[in-house]
Amino acid sequence: MSQHHNIRSDLSTFDNSWYQPGGSRVKRGLWYFTNILFFLNPWNPFSGLKCRLLRAFGANIGVGVIIKPSVNIKYPWRLHVGDHCWIGENVWIDNLAEVRIGNHVCLSQGAMLLTGNHNYKIPSFDLMLGAITLEDGSWIGAQSVVCPGVTISSHAILAVGSVATKDLDPYIIYQGNPAVAVRTRDMTDQ
Repeated sequence: MSQHHNIRSDLSTFDNSWYQPGGSRVKRGLWYFTNILFFLNPWNPFSGLKCRLLRAFGANIGVGVIIKPSVNIKYPWRLHVGDHCWIGENVWIDNLAEVRIGNHVCLSQGAMLLTGNHNYKIPSFDLMLGAITLEDGSWIGAQSVVCPGVTISSHAILAVGSVATKDLDPYIIYQGNPAVAVRTRDMTDQ
């Protein structure tokens, strides 16, 4: 048995006091309740109102953005969304770090953008962060996960239920866990 098997996790030593979520405590508190009432609430289908609220909390939101019910956004001041994007039901944008979404991007139902993770190699399980970028025309399929630090290049597709653990090349369709290239995205009219 390796000597590494003698090392144990010790979550009592976890310390993320270095992390600065941005915004004052009051702003974070107001966002918490706004998120519950207007975004997580399945009874609010009004995208225009959601976009205005996000802008009021510091998000950069383009024109023609559609935000479906039951969307969870951690920190709007770390969110940049381009024009004509679709954010589907039950999408979770856990943006402890910056999330940049280009133009004409689709996030299908239940997709998760996760900018934080934990370092399982050390006992204190320290927080690790990585910004996420979804370039123009990319599509994140239903129930898919984009991991910290990943860039989804222009017009790439992450297929249903897949996990992007590394950058995806443009105009390529990826599938699986971890996601691998399966074919080229053909955008010609038929």
